[in-house]
Amino acid sequence: MGILSFIFLLTYLLFLFSKVSFAVDSITPSLYISDGSTLVSKDGSFELGFFSPGISKNRYLGIWYKNIPVKTVVWVANRLNPINDSSGLLMINSTGSLMLMSQNKSVVWSTGLGTQKQAKNPVLQLSDSGNLVLRDGNSGISFWESFDYPSDTFLPGMKLGWDSTKGIKWSLTAWKHPDDPSPGDFTYGIEMHAYPEPVIWKGNKKVYRPGPWNGLRFSGSPDLKPNPVYDYNFVSNDFEVYYTYTLKNKSVISRIILNQTSNTRERYIWIEAEQVWRRYTSVPRDYYIRGSGSGCALWFGDLMDIRQLPAGGQDLYIRMPASEIEARHVRKIKRAVIVAAALVVVSGMLLLVGFYICRSRINLEDHQNNEGQREDLELPFFELSTIVCATDNFLFKNKLGEGGFGSVYKGTLEDNQEIAVKRLSRSSGQGLNEFKNEVRLIAKLQHRNLVKLLGCCIQQEEKILIYEYMPNKSLDCFIFDQTKGKLLDWSKRFRIICGIARGLQYLHQDSRLRIIHRDLKASNILLDSEMNSKISDFGMARTFGGDQLEGNTNRVVGTYGYMAPEYAFDGIFSTKSDVFSFGILLLEIISGKKSRGFYHPNHEHNLIGHAWILWNEGRPLELIDECLGESCTMSEVLRCIHLSLLCVQQRPEDRPNMSSVVVMLSSECALAEPKQPGFFLGKDSNGARFFSSNHESSSTNEITVTLLEPR
Repeated sequence: MGILSFIFLLTYLLFLFSKVSFAVDSITPSLYISDGSTLVSKDGSFELGFFSPGISKNRYLGIWYKNIPVKTVVWVANRLNPINDSSGLLMINSTGSLMLMSQNKSVVWSTGLGTQKQAKNPVLQLSDSGNLVLRDGNSGISFWESFDYPSDTFLPGMKLGWDSTKGIKWSLTAWKHPDDPSPGDFTYGIEMHAYPEPVIWKGNKKVYRPGPWNGLRFSGSPDLKPNPVYDYNFVSNDFEVYYTYTLKNKSVISRIILNQTSNTRERYIWIEAEQVWRRYTSVPRDYYIRGSGSGCALWFGDLMDIRQLPAGGQDLYIRMPASEIEARHVRKIKRAVIVAAALVVVSGMLLLVGFYICRSRINLEDHQNNEGQREDLELPFFELSTIVCATDNFLFKNKLGEGGFGSVYKGTLEDNQEIAVKRLSRSSGQGLNEFKNEVRLIAKLQHRNLVKLLGCCIQQEEKILIYEYMPNKSLDCFIFDQTKGKLLDWSKRFRIICGIARGLQYLHQDSRLRIIHRDLKASNILLDSEMNSKISDFGMARTFGGDQLEGNTNRVVGTYGYMAPEYAFDGIFSTKSDVFSFGILLLEIISGKKSRGFYHPNHEHNLIGHAWILWNEGRPLELIDECLGESCTMSEVLRCIHLSLLCVQQRPEDRPNMSSVVVMLSSECALAEPKQPGFFLGKDSNGARFFSSNHESSSTNEITVTLLEPR
């Protein structure tokens, strides 16, 4: 036998060896999974390999139950990118990433890890729980797992919710069709508001929710009780919010699947006993929980979206203002006095009663005058003397910053609580109505990525807002400073980006009213002691109710360099105009350059134009801030650049909504190619600045444009 024949035979044998399934549960970089070979968990419960759903001929990499006659798939890797033949290969590459390849050696799907340097001996293992885990064989540390990227199935031990430290969202997405595992219309996840709860959406419309967790169960689920099949748990803290369940009997086969056709969440348990399934109801939205495990949920605002149950449920208590109770009491007293006066018919008594009523009215009017400007603010009221004392009479050294509407000071209350005091100048463009607008809006907002408003003061012509103190001030202090910029490595910047996105998602979708911020920029993103981002300054915000999608104004307010073209030219604002501002903010965070006043020696374009040029020339990484050095996870940076260009597209309808942005930030789904941005900024032959845009406006000359400089 010649040497070439021997090499060929050896290669062929190795090929056959690699394709044979020996029921192993793991592989290392020296092995791979090809179409026809599989991994099987140690206890034989789950199997990983290639499959074709229904009548489809496409091939997908997935995980299914090993011992169920009908192949029941619980997870799919390449949902958006099927393979059209049997040439698929799953391998661990030289950098420790998990990659799915097709016959032309193109990457169909990958984990896109940023932790390859730590993986000395990467191992891919299919666990008995159905979780596919990529870990370091030496330390056991996992770098990626399929449970963090669910498909349509919720298995015992999985989590449904959010992890703010990892920037991960655990949610289910229905298959489009039994023959097509690509994402359908329905998603099932945890909605983040005052107190989170599971919600099923069809697109942006909610079709199901079980109510808030009250410490014992979901409030709208009185029949969700302890059972012999599974235990359930809900966790909510500063770092993660999630719902999970575990089986009491490991031999039971259980799953929760989001079904595209039935529009409902379904639980299947293969057991001789009857199906375990609960019907859920709905409860009010603006609530909070008092007492761990007390089962008591409290809320404020309108009573709406509530259901009376034929049996079970919870008692409803309504708290009334003391003034209303007192008013009822006064009415009863007045009626008694009138009856007594009529019976006695003594003129002196009538005069006395008349004098008493008049005096009461005078006192009431005086009280109303004193309280006139505090009406309906639904917020603690601070006396001006308290604020003056806390800030040392607005001492200059306590000044944190100054903007278009006034100055911000650091203060300390008598209980040593640190506060930020926003003092509106008397010549401010923000009048009393706008001040009240900001107070009413933010007083009702509760989200970890929104700055918390503690109170207000309207006294002696002063209009003052009291916020929680943010020790690291605002984002612009870091990203636009070469020295401080080094304190924000890529992981911190990415966490800040995800926080801003989640805050905007709450404003646009999850709060009681749809809120358009209209002035999103780096100086309005505050950072707490752990560099968590919080959106601030709601003076220019507007609310939408019902199905309203956009509004129009002939007084355009905002900041030069952040406004969407349809808003700057026509005064049309919507959630998509906020998305445009978010896209600009993304570019600034990545590049460390200001959108306003951007300069490049080789061209006259603004930051949007510069990013668009680099993208089209295949050089997007040149946009990255030099301060970031080697801290970048390139896959995340590229995804953020790609996403920023999607957000600043010319047409509002082409831009993603913030819910999609949050998903795209926390997943590896394929992104659409961006279209031309909203506008470029350049110079003409005379050196004058101009906007280059496809936007045509018939009302540009009919609106008043008020461009507010960065504060």
